[in-house]
Amino acid sequence: MIGIVVADDHEVVRAGFAALLDTQPDFTVLGTASDGAAAVRTCRQVCPDVVLMDVRMPVMDGIEATRRLLAGAGPGGCDAGDCDRVPKVLILTTFDLDEYVFDALRAGASGFLLKDVTAERLFEGVRVVAAGEGLLAPGVTRRLISEFARLRPAPGASAGPAGGVPAAVSALTPRETEVLRLVAEGLSNTEIAGRLVVTEETVKTHVSRLLAKLGLRDRTQAVVLAYESGLVVPGRG
Repeated sequence: MIGIVVADDHEVVRAGFAALLDTQPDFTVLGTASDGAAAVRTCRQVCPDVVLMDVRMPVMDGIEATRRLLAGAGPGGCDAGDCDRVPKVLILTTFDLDEYVFDALRAGASGFLLKDVTAERLFEGVRVVAAGEGLLAPGVTRRLISEFARLRPAPGASAGPAGGVPAAVSALTPRETEVLRLVAEGLSNTEIAGRLVVTEETVKTHVSRLLAKLGLRDRTQAVVLAYESGLVVPGRG
């Protein structure tokens, strides 16, 4: 069972997502919140697996709420003594209006969904991030992340590969570095396997190893690092 908290300052949106999610036999909505501060409090009380987090909310925005949640006040970011998991944050965005999406990813979010998402895509997205994967759809998500990385580089990050690649990235094997570049392009494991002419299981092994070496939680964080470090430059193949 996947425990979920929905945080959005619009009651209709909040209630709509909660009701939709509750139709799934493997989902349970543990609570809702109308602002970022309430989201943090609620999550620390009920210890969800996934948080659907709006970006623009009163009192505390979704970016700061994400940052605080993932920093945590106790095991897994929750106050409950028996909770040992870190909640995954799935950002809700209106696509071309939220220029803060990349900041949210940098804060630790595992991905994002558009607010006009279909029910099927919503269910899939929650299951994907609950399983520990980043939500990186090919196409629009890739273009968005590339654009945010170009416009909002990390403070002190190099503009190009030279001198900007962290030591941990430099420690990756050539094949792991190649896989990281392809992950940053938004390719799935199946697509990477086809590109490199290897099995999908081999790709999964490479991804797991590079995430462990870089100390990252999921593919989304790998994409952020790849762009911020200059390993991948937006707009270049």
